[in-house]
Amino acid sequence: MENVWVLASVWVGLALIATLLAIWFKISTALSEIVVGTVAQLIIGAFVVHGELGAKTNWITFLAGTGAIVLTFLAGAELDPQIFRLKWKEATVIGLVGFFGPFLGCTAIAHFLLHWTGRSSWLAGVALSTTSVAVVYAVMLELGFNVTDFGKAVLAACFINDLGTVIALGLIFSPFTTKTLIFVGVSVVVFTILPFLTPQFFRLYGGRVSELEAKYLLFFLFAMGGLAVWSGSEAVLPAYIIGMVLAGTVGKDHVLIRRLRTLTFGLLTPFYFIRAGSFVSVPALLAAPLIFVTLFFAKMLSKVIPLFPTVKTFRYQRQEGLYFTLMMSTGLTFGTISALFGLNHGVIDQAQYSFLVATVIGSAVIPTMIANALFMPKHLLARKKDQSGELAPGLRPAPAEE
Repeated sequence: MENVWVLASVWVGLALIATLLAIWFKISTALSEIVVGTVAQLIIGAFVVHGELGAKTNWITFLAGTGAIVLTFLAGAELDPQIFRLKWKEATVIGLVGFFGPFLGCTAIAHFLLHWTGRSSWLAGVALSTTSVAVVYAVMLELGFNVTDFGKAVLAACFINDLGTVIALGLIFSPFTTKTLIFVGVSVVVFTILPFLTPQFFRLYGGRVSELEAKYLLFFLFAMGGLAVWSGSEAVLPAYIIGMVLAGTVGKDHVLIRRLRTLTFGLLTPFYFIRAGSFVSVPALLAAPLIFVTLFFAKMLSKVIPLFPTVKTFRYQRQEGLYFTLMMSTGLTFGTISALFGLNHGVIDQAQYSFLVATVIGSAVIPTMIANALFMPKHLLARKKDQSGELAPGLRPAPAEE
């Protein structure tokens, strides 16, 4: 489609439809956007845009990538440093179990049951070992768990899980070069300086209509993201760590966070989630549905079986433990990134890529819907209401904006 404004109206219209569906059916907007993207690619793509929804258009790719980066940054900024220090042992244990279970289990299933090659099987294990910080954060924020200790513990465990995924992807498939050393060295310097530089800079030049704070943050997110890609890593990794190191500064500035959320959820993340859904090849799934089913249950079982008893050891009630486990079983950002890395480097073929992406997106939708429908610990939100005297966002009958 050559008319950029018509294409933009189609995507924003899909985002609007997804939001209305989320309100009507009381599900996460992120999940409805993924489903709408899949359906739109199948229907609109076949009749309006000559087989495509325009998901690979440069400007859509940029907006979607920016959405993933800023959303991941916000997720990191929501991690309360005090909570992380108190629950670092819990987050580390749960995160590592959440990584190693599907990493080893899905690798074995892909190799011995689906008869994929060794490298393809390891790539499948990496892609399906992830949990989705983007989806989990969006759900935590929309329901109101992001302000509870429970929600912050879930996000901290997600970070450890995805850190294991990134390290595995790098060690197995990415060569350790001089570029890697440069990236690590610059990252250490930037992550050390930012917590001291940012509050001073904001105090001197912030609070203006020109939104200097947002430009400052986007500069570092883009610069470190570009350096990460140059070194063979991924742009969302430094974004998450930048969010974490600035949690004590940016995370406590509720006005700035609110403005960033408006930019992110109003414009950027719909492109990211709808684009992710549009990559699912429904014909490929229909041609060999058992492969998708096998990979999906491989991920779910290898996540849930070791995770639930691990979560329970930290004295969560049954409902809280199941909700924690199911949210940790989601996948999207690093899963699709890992699959795309494998496709671009010839580790997997197009068909294997479609199955992995479909599995990753299925894991973003199905566990979250089950968790929110059956195991949502609403008593935690009610407890937060009692402590703050305000109605928790997750208790609203139909949130108009999150």
